[in-house]
Amino acid sequence: QVQLVESGGGLVQAGGSLRLSCAASGRTFSAYAMGWFRQAPGKEREFVAAISWGGGRDYADSVKGRFTISRDNAKNTLYLQMNSLKPEDTAVYYCAGSTWYYGSSPGKYGVWGQGTQVTVSS
Repeated sequence: QVQLVESGGGLVQAGGSLRLSCAASGRTFSAYAMGWFRQAPGKEREFVAAISWGGGRDYADSVKGRFTISRDNAKNTLYLQMNSLKPEDTAVYYCAGSTWYYGSSPGKYGVWGQGTQVTVSS
């Protein structure tokens, strides 16, 4: 199966931007629908965005209009462009992949990266 490695996290002021990347290796990246999830301390992992095999996109209401998910199958990479960041966006961000599911349920994704920390200061 594919292996996933996130990068691009860091510390940013409120209103700033970050771009997360998720590099995939192993099996064919294009065979996976991909998602971004996040988990803040003391909270459950929550859906952020997903992109289907054909490029369809879905977003959590809390990030619509601010975040953009995209994929480059030639580079085996998933991206999350995050603009107008808020302190409540602070969390560990994970990318995940599934060969059969596209959606917002984390339990249906079978492959996960190790996560990257995003901290937004007020």
